[in-house]
Amino acid sequence: MPNEFRARVRTRDFSGPTAGQCGDYAQANLAIIPKQYADDFLRFCYLNPKPCPLLAVGDAGRWDLPALGENIDVRSDVPAYYVYRDGKRAEEVRTLHALWRDDLVVFAIGCSFSFEGVLSHEHIPLRHIDRGVNVPMYRTSLASRRAGLFGGEVVVSMRPMKARDAIRAIQVTSRFPAVHGAPVHIGSPALIGIADLAKPDFGDPVEVFDDELPVFWACGVTPQVALENARLPFAIAHRPGYMLVTDILNSTLSVI
Repeated sequence: MPNEFRARVRTRDFSGPTAGQCGDYAQANLAIIPKQYADDFLRFCYLNPKPCPLLAVGDAGRWDLPALGENIDVRSDVPAYYVYRDGKRAEEVRTLHALWRDDLVVFAIGCSFSFEGVLSHEHIPLRHIDRGVNVPMYRTSLASRRAGLFGGEVVVSMRPMKARDAIRAIQVTSRFPAVHGAPVHIGSPALIGIADLAKPDFGDPVEVFDDELPVFWACGVTPQVALENARLPFAIAHRPGYMLVTDILNSTLSVI
């Protein structure tokens, strides 16, 4: 259950990528920023619903997210966090207790790991889970819509699939817009500005076999690119692939 899994994360009993964990429950990306920038960031998410589908927004200074579950503490319930200073990733930390401030606002953004459980129920193989590695993620030439200081390129996650599985994956994931929905691209990575699938910008590479197509979904790491470009004095995000597991059943997010 998610509450038990979060307890394992808090005690450092679990510290790896969260793909495949609590598969029936939604996972969330995090962006944590000072209140003075929160309105523009909220607008950025609304303008970019594919890479930034909002699940919840916290009150300033609060680390709980009641909309996503009981006993959530975003300061400790994610396996790893990135800390940004002046737009640069300054450090990776395991908890946020020493960094927490009364002006911080938490944004929880839908994650494609959430629909992976549904794809597994459809018997669609997911290589990164089978290999026990993080999903590969890439910066693209696709531009997000700017809001104030926030903007930049869209990040995508990639899963190799046979054509029949890719068709079914489109049908399935289109029902889940709250966790990125249908893919944004299938096929040649060069068409969206990706030079080499073997060199992801985040996560780990996985093979794409000759009888497979790379399938790309908009990714909740896109806000981290926006944080870099905004050059905020201070901001926090999850480490890509290391998510907050919520109490929300994926089945409740389906729109069909």
